[in-house]
Amino acid sequence: QKRRRIWLIFVVGIGFFSLCFLMTSLGGQFSAKRLGDSPFTIRTEVMGGVESRGVLRKISDMLEVILKRMDSLSKLDNTTSSDTRRLDELSSAINRFQPAGLVERIQAIAQNVSNMAVRVEQILQNSIAAGKVRDGSSGQCEVPRDPRYPDCPGKVDWMRARWTSDPCYAFYGVDGSDCSFLIYLSEVEWFCPPLAWRNHTKGQINIYRPTTSPSSLPLSQAAFRTDLSSLLDQVGTGKESLSFMKRRMRRLAPQWGTAAQRLHAKLRQRWREQKKILVHVGFLTEESGDVFSPKVLKGGPLGEMVQWADILTALHVLGHNLKISMSVKELQGFLGVPPGRGSCPLTGPLPFDLIYTDYHGMQQMKQHMGLSLKRHKLVCHIRVIDTFGTEPAYNHEEYATLHGYRSNWGYWNLNTRQYMTMFPHTPDNSFMGFVSEELNDTEKRSIMLNKVNSMAVVYGKEASMWKQGKEGFLQTLHRYMEVHGTVYYETQRPPEVPAFVKNHGLLPQHELQTLLRRAKLFIGFGFPYEGPAPLEAIANGCIYLQPKFRPPHSSLNHEFFRGKPTSREVSSQHPYAEQYIGRPHVMTVDYNNSQEFDSAIREIMRTKVEPYLPYEYTCEGMLERVHAYIQHQDFCSPEAPFPPANSSTKTQWPSGPGPQFVLLPNSSALGWAPNASAPPSWPPLSSLRLLASQDGQSCVEACQRAHLVCEPALFRFVNNKEALRGLAVQCEVVEAEVNHVFPAFSVLRRECGLQKDPLLYSCAGLSPKYRRLCPCRDSRRGQVALCRDCL
Repeated sequence: QKRRRIWLIFVVGIGFFSLCFLMTSLGGQFSAKRLGDSPFTIRTEVMGGVESRGVLRKISDMLEVILKRMDSLSKLDNTTSSDTRRLDELSSAINRFQPAGLVERIQAIAQNVSNMAVRVEQILQNSIAAGKVRDGSSGQCEVPRDPRYPDCPGKVDWMRARWTSDPCYAFYGVDGSDCSFLIYLSEVEWFCPPLAWRNHTKGQINIYRPTTSPSSLPLSQAAFRTDLSSLLDQVGTGKESLSFMKRRMRRLAPQWGTAAQRLHAKLRQRWREQKKILVHVGFLTEESGDVFSPKVLKGGPLGEMVQWADILTALHVLGHNLKISMSVKELQGFLGVPPGRGSCPLTGPLPFDLIYTDYHGMQQMKQHMGLSLKRHKLVCHIRVIDTFGTEPAYNHEEYATLHGYRSNWGYWNLNTRQYMTMFPHTPDNSFMGFVSEELNDTEKRSIMLNKVNSMAVVYGKEASMWKQGKEGFLQTLHRYMEVHGTVYYETQRPPEVPAFVKNHGLLPQHELQTLLRRAKLFIGFGFPYEGPAPLEAIANGCIYLQPKFRPPHSSLNHEFFRGKPTSREVSSQHPYAEQYIGRPHVMTVDYNNSQEFDSAIREIMRTKVEPYLPYEYTCEGMLERVHAYIQHQDFCSPEAPFPPANSSTKTQWPSGPGPQFVLLPNSSALGWAPNASAPPSWPPLSSLRLLASQDGQSCVEACQRAHLVCEPALFRFVNNKEALRGLAVQCEVVEAEVNHVFPAFSVLRRECGLQKDPLLYSCAGLSPKYRRLCPCRDSRRGQVALCRDCL
């Protein structure tokens, strides 16, 4: 009866605050951050005066009274009649208080209600535990000394000293008693043996063990979608960044629909598993500071929002079950994370197959679900959207710390293919990309007819980009062309922009498209790096001119890249445009050489180009790539071990009578022998091309020079003596080490090294002392991320 009275009080309290919110919504003005928020996640702005503030004081005082009563109740020993009297006091206190007026701080009230819920839970847990003690079923809860649970006594000691350090312990019923510690450590965590007097068939917490299946239900089939209305509703409102993303989704919706039809035909109705996917956009959460949203209409960077909008659309169009989180509270709710600082594990199975987030989201997940990330295989479900890439040496926490690769963003110990980049610049990672608008033949002909041969548009929306030595080459450009800018300003023309530049101000996307379709040249200043704008300009028939960096920019010599988890050298403002597109659409020159710059402008004016968009940046190309990743990449299931060829033990994959590697026709590369068997892999072994790099050359460069792509997933098949023999390498010593350059060999010293830690398989690693063993692969035409047989 007492427990029912407690819950009645709690329900009355909830009803009271719901009434307050209803009055607020009728009498005040409020703006929801996102559709679907509960009343307590809505920021309310109320127009009120002295009366409202008086009501606030009364509410605050009453909340204090309620919390004090709850504190008192949590200390009850369940043996005196004072319990009923105190409960009556609390009930009458709530009933006496009659609200009048408006409420301003709904969020603050919500926190107090949450605290009340925790207190009530503590009381109920105490009541249950105390009842067991009176019944004699639990005794004094002595700490067991069980050799199967050697950590139990130490964990109990830790709980005695630190159980108040995280509210999640109280959420699970811990109240400071040894009984509550043992219940928690045996039923929520797994350090102590189950208690004999506990009922293990009812009410025991279903803890999330390493089993990571999101559901025991039968698998569902994914079906392509062309209607984006439900996705647009999920994205929500309340921020300019979200409005920008939704405008982009609507504008490209017809192209996504056409792309879905094409891919559906290409896959020939192949069965596709529908995945449960959570997308947590960490950099747009209030908890991360969200510096992007306020700058959307002021010339700020849009590349990340472009990519996230396209990722969400691709996942939706592919037919997957999608949930979108734009706040830490939503993240916790979707994952079922207990309130607190992440010290307690998740309960129940993970409800998602995949979680797409960014580095900000990773930090938030670590903060709020740290134990679950450490103890369970949660990280294998995560995909990190990472603009500039993360190399293995920076990703491996211990190795990075010992060898000077520690950075601000790395050290997560993921499989580096879980990082997904904006451009295919880091083969160790997976290339996610984005899309640009694709033109039909009629639009292309119209653009070519209406091009203004002497018109240039400058790539630089912020006035600060026009500073520091731009005058010289702008004057040269002005001698040949009419120069246009799209620099943001509020009232006065930015003084950094020369007077001869026709500045249109910050343009909406459709007006910018119109400008680019008339212009002959799109010229970059050297910053921002690797954005989407150059591809959009090239797709609209512009020639893109950009500066060559001498020496290349990297984390070793440039402030922008310092602290980023990569040693990649950036040779120009947009290396993808330079390396994968090139002339005549892209020209990369030294801006400090006035003669070279002048010559480039004159060549551009003579050159005619058609609008061009690489297939991998079309809607169909992105759908194809994301589909292949979702269906084939699996970082949760352990990879079947591939034993070295010189192993004396018999294996389930015999290498056959001949060698594992054979010389390919008209090539210096080795391929996988047709009669050599191996465990299944993706990409398949039919795509493998084994090469040896030169001294001091990375596998990225070695494969590129052979018009191939380094494939980190295939390192495990070449990390053996058979691969060394196939390349005719003479080894006096073969050792396995933890070294991000291995597998590799030294010709002079006749030393060979194999990789001991698979997390350090690295396409990017290089050393002047070694030549690398490089697992290259072929690629689909226009789709560098996938091999020919990967789809």
